[in-house]
Amino acid sequence: MTAFSGTEGRALSAPELVDLLRRAIITGELVPKQRLVEADLADEYGASRGNVRVALTELSVEGLVERVQNRGARVRAVSIDEAVEITEVRAALEALCARKAAERITEDGAEELRELALQMEDAVSRGDRESYSACNQRLHAKIIDVSAQATAAATIQRLRGQAVRFQFQLARQPGRPNVSLPQHLAIIDAVCSHDPERAAEAMRLHLESVADAIRASG
Repeated sequence: MTAFSGTEGRALSAPELVDLLRRAIITGELVPKQRLVEADLADEYGASRGNVRVALTELSVEGLVERVQNRGARVRAVSIDEAVEITEVRAALEALCARKAAERITEDGAEELRELALQMEDAVSRGDRESYSACNQRLHAKIIDVSAQATAAATIQRLRGQAVRFQFQLARQPGRPNVSLPQHLAIIDAVCSHDPERAAEAMRLHLESVADAIRASG
């Protein structure tokens, strides 16, 4: 692990530590099945043992960390098959959210999505996968927020965390943005056009494509 000290010499808060550890897991700095020893993490990240414990508990709820009896915590390993199954469940839930978003979207919200579409097109034209990935996350979050489906949103958040490492890897595959951009644009167009059926179908097809890509990566 890379040494990290608290911001400006202070101890890291539990939410800050959650963000750092989540990022380390997603990017592969912390690898599947790697043990997460509270004392080592406290020293490495400049945090109290109590905040480390809280952070590990939060990440276990997200499905990124698992507790092993008599052995403490470790990075949870998710198989290709499980990641595909998780993404297929997400497809059903996010299709529901897209349907509801198309019913509820305001003109201001639609304008925000259209601007996001332009940013995604620009990122792909420049080959900027980092910016495109960030726009991708914002798009899904915006549609879920507009849908006002709290139960679905909470479930999606947990599911996404468990398969997020695979999606992070996919987002950085050469050519992947060119595949997903038309899918994202179709989602945006359907939602902004207040077309619930088309929005749901566009979201379902997009996430089925993600599931297929994860399956092929194995």
